[in-house]
Amino acid sequence: KIMIIQTNRLSLISGDAEILQAAIDGDESLGRKLNVVVADGWTEFGPMAFQYALNMLLKDPEECLWLTYFPVLKDKQILIGSGGYKGKPAGGIVEIGYEIAPDYRDQGYATEFCRALINNAFQHPFVNTVIAHTLAHENPSTSVLRKCAFEKVEEINDPEDGLIWRWELKKV
Repeated sequence: KIMIIQTNRLSLISGDAEILQAAIDGDESLGRKLNVVVADGWTEFGPMAFQYALNMLLKDPEECLWLTYFPVLKDKQILIGSGGYKGKPAGGIVEIGYEIAPDYRDQGYATEFCRALINNAFQHPFVNTVIAHTLAHENPSTSVLRKCAFEKVEEINDPEDGLIWRWELKKV
């Protein structure tokens, strides 16, 4: 089951098994599957992130709405990034992540994408907190999270990524 979250400028298309497989197979395959133009550099997360999401989805089809979304510019039908949730909410908490292709940065798309993920999560009565993690320095992602009213709540020493910041937004 595919879900599409609409914002002013974006259609966020949820990745079902076929879409995720197309993302793993490459830009041409994904472009055909979504019927869009795929922007250069649309993903830095890469095929491993989509394989992880596909594996989770195959174990539990209910995960579909809590995994990957593909942001498509409505007016031009261009895929400009990826993002979504890192799995179903647990204990009232869900984690988000997002990326935007270099040519489409600094135009408010990441903030629009982030807000759509937050609003979607908070529509579910069992979600009361949205979290995100960033590298432990000021960067475009920290700006997006601040614009979306997140608060930096913790510094964590991650074994893989080193020092990272944990951000939280509670439902009001």
